[in-house]
Amino acid sequence: MQKREQGKSGGSAGGGATPPAKRGRPFGSGNNSSSAAASAADSAAPSTLLGPSLHVHNSFADQNNKRIVLALQSGLKNELTWALNTLTLLSFKEKDDMRKDATPLAKIPGLLDALLQVIDDWRDIALPKEFAKTTRIRTLGANSVVSGFGSEYQALGSTGTPHRPGVGSGSAGIESTQQNGMAKSRFSELWLDEDSLFNLDDEGRAEKQQCAVAASNIIRNFSFMPDNEVIMAQHRHCLETAFQCIEDHLVEDEELVTNALETIVNLAPLLDLRIFSSSKPSFIKITEKRAVQAIMGMLESAVKAWHCAAAELLGRLIINPDNEPFLLPFFPQIHKRLIDLISMPALDAQAAAIGALYNLAEVNMDCRLKIANERWAIDRLLKVIKMPHPVPEVCRKSAMILESLVSEPQNRSLLLAYENAFAEIVFTDGRYSDTFARILYELTSRPSNKVAAARGIWGM
Repeated sequence: MQKREQGKSGGSAGGGATPPAKRGRPFGSGNNSSSAAASAADSAAPSTLLGPSLHVHNSFADQNNKRIVLALQSGLKNELTWALNTLTLLSFKEKDDMRKDATPLAKIPGLLDALLQVIDDWRDIALPKEFAKTTRIRTLGANSVVSGFGSEYQALGSTGTPHRPGVGSGSAGIESTQQNGMAKSRFSELWLDEDSLFNLDDEGRAEKQQCAVAASNIIRNFSFMPDNEVIMAQHRHCLETAFQCIEDHLVEDEELVTNALETIVNLAPLLDLRIFSSSKPSFIKITEKRAVQAIMGMLESAVKAWHCAAAELLGRLIINPDNEPFLLPFFPQIHKRLIDLISMPALDAQAAAIGALYNLAEVNMDCRLKIANERWAIDRLLKVIKMPHPVPEVCRKSAMILESLVSEPQNRSLLLAYENAFAEIVFTDGRYSDTFARILYELTSRPSNKVAAARGIWGM
């Protein structure tokens, strides 16, 4: 689903508590800005504001395209939230929705760069987990209400609210603050507290992260549209940002990584890795080797959605002959991992691995030799056919892979050990009998095959 479940629940939760805002207008931008800001401040949490809370028609983008881009570039929380909400709705469509009024990226100049800037802003302040600050006891200023170093270094025993002059001093001031109920956390109000900028504390970082995830989801949605594929596949900044996100999958937000990976998978048929060494302006120094290494990190991941998408991505990239030189050094690792995925009980992992192997087996002789010599490769391909896999196309591709392997004379000695298994499929499974009959013919009818000359029962 292209809309996130979090956004769905947020939109439904916030709709009943507050009156709906004007359609297509951010909070605080109309004549009744004070009342709109007040209703926004009563919202439950920031997460409720990134869902589909605005209902606009697709023609809205044609009338307000410049304003959407300016709102993304403004850095103001209200404007940014409004733009992300609007674009989430404009970019969303159901799987089988063939609507003709979808909003192409090409019709909104500067939109892709503005969305990428939202992600870059988050990544500029995001720190790896190993660099995160740990809690520690501070003794400096322990005997005073405020230590002088700001709220981050408040003395032990403070209430968590900044001390305001005039309320009181010492413990009396703290007690009066607690009695008046002023120690209540205002974290839920920070998101739309007036029309302010993002804070640099933990709450502000969380808001930045949410905006980056929402922007990545919009870019992912755009990549599903055929009108946008060519533009995005030739946009170096877009590809660099997506590859950097999956490269840092160990420390980055999981949803942001998933959106970036799915975007690359959608663009893979048109993707040429040489773009990273082209003369186009570069914002992040991603090389072809780093890009392939990032994909390998996804392929080795234990997350099923990630290694399935990475396998599908490799299968699509190898179709372009220009990508072959960059993938060739990683072929041994790719083959081994794909064979391991075939042995997993997850049917979608098997399908993704076999689809990638099917394309790899067509690349060159070296690929076919390495796949055949990979341990358990032939056994697992046969197992997919005998089980059988619920998708007939997966079984057909498994048989075609075996037929590609037997075309190399060096592989025939390995495949000859499975002659009985091949013959059994010929007589029991009519769907693949023709394919395995050709395999047996290749194994036994060649004059160069000394073993086949002695048997010769399948020859002509």
